[in-house]
Amino acid sequence: MITLFESDGHKNIMFNDLTSGAMVQANQHIIADGKACMVLDPGGHKVYAKLFPQISSVCPIDGLEHIFFSHQDPDIIAAANGWLMVTDATAWLPELWMRFLPHFGVDRLVMERVRPIPDQGMTLTLNGSPLRLIPAHFLHSPGNFQVYDPVSKILYSGDLGASLGNEYIFAEDFDAHIAYMEGFHKRYMPSGRALKMWVRMVRSLDVEMIAPQHGAVFSGREMVDRFIGWIDQLSCGLDLMDDAFVVPE
Repeated sequence: MITLFESDGHKNIMFNDLTSGAMVQANQHIIADGKACMVLDPGGHKVYAKLFPQISSVCPIDGLEHIFFSHQDPDIIAAANGWLMVTDATAWLPELWMRFLPHFGVDRLVMERVRPIPDQGMTLTLNGSPLRLIPAHFLHSPGNFQVYDPVSKILYSGDLGASLGNEYIFAEDFDAHIAYMEGFHKRYMPSGRALKMWVRMVRSLDVEMIAPQHGAVFSGREMVDRFIGWIDQLSCGLDLMDDAFVVPE
């Protein structure tokens, strides 16, 4: 358990070691304010079995008010039914993916506590503190959202900023860190245009930390600015696939 921010009863906690074996490494994040908390992209069944018992070290189980699902991938949403069956939390899912959620075995009795996030995003409150659910469409899912916490000034960026294979928790040498991000972003992000739209939006926010769902965290203004600048000039996805659509012999 890693504390990313703590002040006046507001805490931002990260778990980065709950995945194992052949699973892609994933970070689970909890935002707590007083006795209320929200879990972000809580993961699949094996991660659920490890994470759920640790929630009480951050906030009371009955204080879990919100579960945020940034998009539909199984490393985010596969254990949705477990979370909804044992808590009274409200789950938030991009509206685009609402009808797909039951395919993960979510019981019809708890589906009424799964609420859609509209395409334009929205604001939730946690013990009176605002949490912005901001659009990040196509990065990498066509229905995709991120969470910005104005109190801690942390942007939870989901798959954007993900790194794979590094063993450190905080990225300190940005140039060296690119090697752990580049392949993923060039293949999973759709186009430079989508990235530039995200950059324009995020530069309007006061961000001191970017916390992706996979890999290392970008802490401090310098690292945040380096990452945003790198994303702004990155060619990826369709930009690089002019010859990809060819019928195989």
